[in-house]
Amino acid sequence: MTVFSRRLALALIASAPLTACSKFITYRGPQVTRVEVQKTNRKMYLFHHDQLLEAFDIQLGFTAAGPKQFEGDGRTPEGRYMIDRRNPDSAFYLSIGIDYPNEQDREFASSRGLKPGGDIFIHGWGDKRRGRSNDWTAGCIAVKNREMKKIYAMVQNGTPIDIFP
Repeated sequence: MTVFSRRLALALIASAPLTACSKFITYRGPQVTRVEVQKTNRKMYLFHHDQLLEAFDIQLGFTAAGPKQFEGDGRTPEGRYMIDRRNPDSAFYLSIGIDYPNEQDREFASSRGLKPGGDIFIHGWGDKRRGRSNDWTAGCIAVKNREMKKIYAMVQNGTPIDIFP
């Protein structure tokens, strides 16, 4: 073994832990054309048209029953929205944004003299260990960090998300 090949092998071995911990992976499968969330079942599904690609257990807002209506109500929205942004530096590992509130959400809250809230994301757990069945977010959809890594790679901006009760 030459000095160069030994150095290359050592460099690859030394860098392996760094690449194994990366938040970012590449997805080369079918395009995710729709995300579906079933709040009652605490499930999120990624579809390529009618083909189910992945299913995930989720956690929701701390007041999970009913649609989000006002800032601070702890509810997760219901309805059709779009994935509209990404945050690779999220405090909750990784996150992809949902375009809540829409015009109807803003009008409803305004008619009651309140704000609709915002900053709704699908995100990881961050650095906290959480139980499988405890809803804890402020209205977001949470999954385990390792699952969020996969979702972040698979779901692109512009993908519709349907959130059902």
